[in-house]
Amino acid sequence: MLLIKSTRNMKKIIYVLILLLVVVSGLVFANCETRNETSKKSIPKTLSAAEKKAAVKQWEATPAGIMFKKWEASPAGKKVYDAEAKIRENLKGYTNMEAVVTSLSLPPGSRLGFGVMVRINGDDYIVRFEPEKSQLEQLQSLKVNDKIIIKSHYVSHAPKYAYPIISGEYVERDNKVIFQRVPRKGGC
Repeated sequence: MLLIKSTRNMKKIIYVLILLLVVVSGLVFANCETRNETSKKSIPKTLSAAEKKAAVKQWEATPAGIMFKKWEASPAGKKVYDAEAKIRENLKGYTNMEAVVTSLSLPPGSRLGFGVMVRINGDDYIVRFEPEKSQLEQLQSLKVNDKIIIKSHYVSHAPKYAYPIISGEYVERDNKVIFQRVPRKGGC
């Protein structure tokens, strides 16, 4: 009798384990399907040149686009574009730009995060950083009139600011690197 009860218990345990295995493998399979579907959906369709041009034209007809075009044609907009043109070769070649820190704060109302104002070859620029917490202390050690070397690949502009905005990627002071952008995890 005892042998029959243990055999029944063993059969029940085996059935439970098989059922558990089926459920878990079903969940794993469903999860793989979901991941594949999301990765296929997340790839954006690249626009053709004609589609890009049409999208820009459409945006330029909006109030924001009209305001931006007016800013570009204004003396303030032209000044920003001229300053950008002066550093364009340095950006393309990722070469040194000698700068002098002119202010440790950004213009009032700015929403660029952490940054400083610098002068490069007689023109003022905003240099904005995306520092890690460990890099913040060295950047905060900058003082007005410090001479620094900046390297960057990217400059931007916005009608809100009277200066071009350089994305700080590398900063050196007194031949010591005080900031180097940390690449984002899982991307550029």
